[in-house]
Amino acid sequence: MSFPATHPALSRALIEREYTTPTPVQKAVVEEEAEGRDLLVSAQTGSGKTIAFGMAMADTLMEGAETLGRAGDPLALIIAPTRELALQVQRELSWLYHYAGARIVSCVGGMDPGRERRELADGAHIVVGTPGRLRDHLERRALKVTSLKAVVLDEADEMLDMGFREDLQFILETTPETRRTLLFSATLPKAIVTLATHYQKDALRIAAKGDTAGHADIEYRVVRIAGNKIERAVVNLLRFMDPPGALVFCNTRNAVRHMEAQLTERGFSCVALSGELSQSERNHALQALRDGRAKVCVATDVAARGIDLPSLSLVIHADLPNDAQVMQHRSGRTGRAGKKGVSVLLVPPSRRRKAEEMLGRARVTATWGNAPSAEEIRKVDHERLLHNPILTTPASEDELALADELLKASDPRAVAAAFVKMYRAGLPAPEDIEEEVPFQPRGDRVPREHKHREPREASPRERTPREHGPREHAAREHKDHKPREYTPRHEGSREERGSKPGGMEGGVWFRLNVGRERKADPKWLLPEICRQGEVTKKEIGAIRVFETETLFQVAPGAVEKFSELVTARKKGGVRILPARDQTGESHGRPYGEREVADKVSGAPRPEGEPRADFHGKKKFDAKPDFQARKPDGGDKPFTGKKFAGKKFGDKKFGGKKFGKPGGGYKGKNPRTPGA
Repeated sequence: MSFPATHPALSRALIEREYTTPTPVQKAVVEEEAEGRDLLVSAQTGSGKTIAFGMAMADTLMEGAETLGRAGDPLALIIAPTRELALQVQRELSWLYHYAGARIVSCVGGMDPGRERRELADGAHIVVGTPGRLRDHLERRALKVTSLKAVVLDEADEMLDMGFREDLQFILETTPETRRTLLFSATLPKAIVTLATHYQKDALRIAAKGDTAGHADIEYRVVRIAGNKIERAVVNLLRFMDPPGALVFCNTRNAVRHMEAQLTERGFSCVALSGELSQSERNHALQALRDGRAKVCVATDVAARGIDLPSLSLVIHADLPNDAQVMQHRSGRTGRAGKKGVSVLLVPPSRRRKAEEMLGRARVTATWGNAPSAEEIRKVDHERLLHNPILTTPASEDELALADELLKASDPRAVAAAFVKMYRAGLPAPEDIEEEVPFQPRGDRVPREHKHREPREASPRERTPREHGPREHAAREHKDHKPREYTPRHEGSREERGSKPGGMEGGVWFRLNVGRERKADPKWLLPEICRQGEVTKKEIGAIRVFETETLFQVAPGAVEKFSELVTARKKGGVRILPARDQTGESHGRPYGEREVADKVSGAPRPEGEPRADFHGKKKFDAKPDFQARKPDGGDKPFTGKKFAGKKFGDKKFGGKKFGKPGGGYKGKNPRTPGA
């Protein structure tokens, strides 16, 4: 299939670049029904969108002329999300519009804005830039858009994800209403469709992608690896596949720096790309990849957007991407322009489920396997050495003469061994990766009910922190005290526990004087209940936490003993009392409100029930545990207001400030009066 008819100047440039077969999106944008209309195009990354919108706006810009003529105010404005993508679009359009005489100016962040303003003042046919820099030039009146005939939004979904919505709206609202608006995006979420309805007129929607969301020219692989061996897996993958260009993705800048240092230390020619680099450093790194001086690029998601490297054939996700769209954008850096590529995800066991869900959302079929071992890499090196082009390429007369001299002066085997040493010296050493326990994708794993786990014998050292308190220590020394047996909550049938999950038939309800306001949680309430009532977890049913109290069930056989033990307990902040009713529902009125009403009305407080202050916020026992000494040597309960006749806080205690906000007392330690 030859390229469809387009402007003669563009056809000449395409022929020189040996473009013979158009991609689906390139063919769709120049069909008769798309001529002169606004376009809403969804096409995968690397499907030739730049050439597509360059061809689509050619007739609008040229208007039948052979060339564009003298440059003045811009005729087309192209907006891209990142600097790299904008500069890439500028390079592509430069050769595409070369014979049309187009002058193309870029306006991107990180470059000299003064130089860009001078170039705009000299005139331009096409302006390519990022949203922030273009808005800055518009506000400074350096960029004039009154003559625009076409506006192109490239990778619109990424621009919205990166927070450029306001900038895009500002730019589009300043452009003429008669313009053509071409919107290109890898995906068409609701936000993109809404943007299109506001700024496009009678747009033709083109979906230039196949039945699957994944790119057809990209092979997806999943490598199972332990979390602490990610770097070794990256090294072995690079050595095993030996790509002409590879891109390794990490999620953070620190991870990029660490990975780049590790690969460089092992002998790889490597560069890094992250948001902390200046534009000149980024350009230098990308140029090193294009020139072949570097073969591996370690980058973050944002830094790698818009990168187009012809030799890139391998993408490694050292850190799993956040979602399926990010994975597709990463993988789309390879498999471009009809070339094949490989995308490898490194998945530790803890991230297996996330990887499966992400591949499922992307509708991608991946091959699961292990990282290449050192032995496999040595076998591949052996095969590559035997088929090395240096052995099959014809030698010159001078080289053959020197070879004869070497063979006369040295043993042929020694010469061949020297060649092997030189070949291996330039290769990074493979890493030894121990065999990991393989895990299977979700569809192949053994069902949960078929697995059996042997019960583990509890260690004598495994005891709750509460067991080390003074009361528990005394209880353990009591002659009648027996060690409590731990029984998992889920043991027993549904009928034994009750009709509801966690319920219990015939269970008696008790209540605790703590609720959500005191951060009650069954994780620490259950051990406390078992400790106070000397019951096991199996004898406790449902636990329901309310605002000011917690209700729980006790098995009928343990109620009598449980009730005696908790009633005899007179001290402690967490108190257990019989429930007001046996429905398992709270009366709804907090303790504080009821006790305040009782206090105002003069009603006596029920014996054994905790007291509350007048506001119902704090609860403490009738007899405080802490006793403070009077000045005369007697004992006086500590009330929190006075101590030995002196007030805390602003008053002096023993001649020194005591209880000063922000840091204790100053000076020497005061002596306790009466001591």
